[in-house]
Amino acid sequence: MGRGVTAGPGAALLVVGDVITDVVARHRGPLAAGTDTAASIRRLPGGAGANVACWAAYAGCGDVRLLGRVGADAAAWHERELVARGVRPLLVVDPAAPTGTVICLVDTGDSAERTFLTDSGASLRTGPGDWSDALLDGVARLHLSGYLLFSEPSRALAQVALAAAHARGVPVSLDPASAGFLTGLGVGRFLDLVAGVDVLLPSRDEACLLTGLSDPVDAAAKLSRHVPLVIAKQGAEGALVARSGAVCARVPTAPASPRDSTGAGDAFTGAFLAALLAGAGPEAAAAAGCRAGARAVERVGARPPTATD
Repeated sequence: MGRGVTAGPGAALLVVGDVITDVVARHRGPLAAGTDTAASIRRLPGGAGANVACWAAYAGCGDVRLLGRVGADAAAWHERELVARGVRPLLVVDPAAPTGTVICLVDTGDSAERTFLTDSGASLRTGPGDWSDALLDGVARLHLSGYLLFSEPSRALAQVALAAAHARGVPVSLDPASAGFLTGLGVGRFLDLVAGVDVLLPSRDEACLLTGLSDPVDAAAKLSRHVPLVIAKQGAEGALVARSGAVCARVPTAPASPRDSTGAGDAFTGAFLAALLAGAGPEAAAAAGCRAGARAVERVGARPPTATD
């Protein structure tokens, strides 16, 4: 499990990341510029960090905690939605900024691909003042959403949390989160910021961007020279497991009938972390992640079902 931490039944996962309101617009075919395009539109809870926490709880982790920042406009709703999915919300209510909102445009064709318009809102203001080392009490693994790296206050929080986890011997994972935002941040800066992370979970595009390599196998291998364990998510092609500069396993995907790919990578990450906490090795945990990702793309929205769904 990493530096001195033994996980097992009752081990807690702490996720630090974004809590977002998703407005999901599902349409078929190209958008009609300058006029109307018929769509099915729903308001749903989202955010990469929150989604990971919910899928980890759904995958069987009995103690999942989420630190995030929201606006007063939607704080109560997000708290209810997290509790309904088995997550213990540790939400900071921002006195000035609204909850972040993402417009998810989902083409309902065969691939169910999505495009995001993102207003990160209060989550950009998450900062070191929201952190306490006591948040790590009872925690066996810390997961940081990559969205934390895209604003100055939340970058500072990520560094404080990473240092606190190292001091306690708690292993840390991070999902790069967004190839578009990574381009703005810069590859070198990102790799400096994640120094000391134990597990990196990039998508295929993120892995290739971070290495400048077009082959995802080569990209995963190269990244594993920077981070001890790299789990490169490959969408419909499963996942790659890389250590010490080499890909050591290729994990096949699970069959699925895609409806909405929003949150599929978060589902993978949540289930992967839950499996690690339960004692699985990286390859078996990646297989659990692939199954969760397949489950996610068959649902509209980024969260797992609740008992009432």
